Amino acid sequence: MMDATKYRPGYYPVDAQYNKWVRNDHINKAPIWCSVDMRDGNQSLVIPMSLEEKLEYYKVLLEVGFKEIEVGFPAASETEYEFLRTLIDNNMIPDDVTVQVLTQCREHIIRKTFDACKGAPSAIIHFYNSVSVAQREQVFKKTKEEIKEIAVEGAKLVKKLAAEYEGNFRFEYSPESFTGTEPDYALEVCNAVLDVLEPSETNNVIINLPVTVEMSLPHVYASQVEYMCENLKYREYVTVSLHPHNDRGTGVADAELGILAGADRIEGTLFGNGERTGNVDIITLAMNMYSHGVDPKLDFSNMPKLVEAYEKNTRMSVYDRAPYAGALVFAAFSGSHQDAIAKGTKYRLKKKMHEWTVPYIPIDPQDIGRTYDADVIRVNSQSGKGGIAYLLEQSYGYILPAKMREHLSYLCKDISDKEHRELKAEDVLQIFSDRYLNNNCPISIADFDFVRENDVVKIDITFARDGVETELEAEGNGSLNAISNALKAYTGREYILQVFTQHSMQGEGARSIAASYIGIENAEGKLFWGVGTHTDVIKANAKALLCAFHNMTKGDN
Repeated sequence: MMDATKYRPGYYPVDAQYNKWVRNDHINKAPIWCSVDMRDGNQSLVIPMSLEEKLEYYKVLLEVGFKEIEVGFPAASETEYEFLRTLIDNNMIPDDVTVQVLTQCREHIIRKTFDACKGAPSAIIHFYNSVSVAQREQVFKKTKEEIKEIAVEGAKLVKKLAAEYEGNFRFEYSPESFTGTEPDYALEVCNAVLDVLEPSETNNVIINLPVTVEMSLPHVYASQVEYMCENLKYREYVTVSLHPHNDRGTGVADAELGILAGADRIEGTLFGNGERTGNVDIITLAMNMYSHGVDPKLDFSNMPKLVEAYEKNTRMSVYDRAPYAGALVFAAFSGSHQDAIAKGTKYRLKKKMHEWTVPYIPIDPQDIGRTYDADVIRVNSQSGKGGIAYLLEQSYGYILPAKMREHLSYLCKDISDKEHRELKAEDVLQIFSDRYLNNNCPISIADFDFVRENDVVKIDITFARDGVETELEAEGNGSLNAISNALKAYTGREYILQVFTQHSMQGEGARSIAASYIGIENAEGKLFWGVGTHTDVIKANAKALLCAFHNMTKGDN
């Protein structure tokens, strides 16, 4: 049995007055984004990225549009150090981009960090020390005053070295394990650091409030953020940043509510990579904003390419159900879902709507480089007639009559069920073609000629079967009816022509291809289907009729 008694809440809520964030029902502008893929994300990999991989992934982050990128912990390894020097020495930092480096509040580590940053056109020196109750008591065995002094001495040293080293430097301080720290003490430490760094109009300082470990419900964290935002000194010149991890699976909620509470900046990674359960997923955060009509200031218009680059360089995989980026997140297998999506898409096109309102899909997949045929309507044993028909129409231009859609759906679902696999668009086309379009009907029409007399169409038609041609005459109220009556006379079989629809598939004028769909009913009331395509409409009708007749004679239902 599991024993819950060993656990207790390890967080420290703030006064109930810090709840003004509740009144904000949406985020109305993008925060400042800082990618920590190259540091927090990289250090969590089983095999950290090589220098070449880091350089390749760095370029991906630039293409996405990040203006602040934490490139590593240069004092921690030679690869990290060399990577930063490569960026600086080869002028690989764009004018509008700032690199960020992480360092503990330890003198030799800070000094090596500045060595690595020498000559940087724009760099954030991110220094930190842990201030939580657990860390103070169990790891450092120091008092509150002693822990605060570590932070203050670190601030003094980075300020001193920034004046001595060549480069353009800003400062960021993190009270690590903020979520396990008494808020008033975290505030005391941060304000002491700010007093040293002296934020001003020309000296913006970042105070980062990391969810080093998630310990509370997201609303508790939001109130803690609001408390800090309202009580930090020099607030006008301080950027409040959040660095949520995902231990409780609510990293996105922590970030979103934290922004509502006054935070200005988010540190996170693409696809949520990071220590333990990972960092907050910036893609999810940004695309959530996008789905509410807010420009996230990041470009995810080619999500498949981004997934490919991530998986190649990190050796991690993107979960199929990962929001927005997963292979199956737009996939609809359910028949009712497929039907609603197909109808919603057609409604939007018919109404020429700019606004996206399609059921079940929060954003247009095409906005992020996905397609309807490959990503949205997916066919398996659970799929319905609407989705299968939509797939045929979108991929190949066939617009099936309603009852025929139902018949095809049963064929597709039966094959998917028996073979235990998903059917792709080309599989559906193959089933459609084999059953209705190219079903090797033994009867063909060698020649025909029409004569119209008032409301009657007379036909002189030649059927061919097994190499033997038979010519006969018939009449009807139209060309198709005349061909049908001739076929009945030729075969001696009766049926009722119940369904007939046609449309142009492609091209214009004489070059267009007509698609004809015919359903005939036998004496027992069963419908049998056929499809014909041809540049000649009458020949398309004739082919469809022969296919339907062949399906009836062989009992295909």
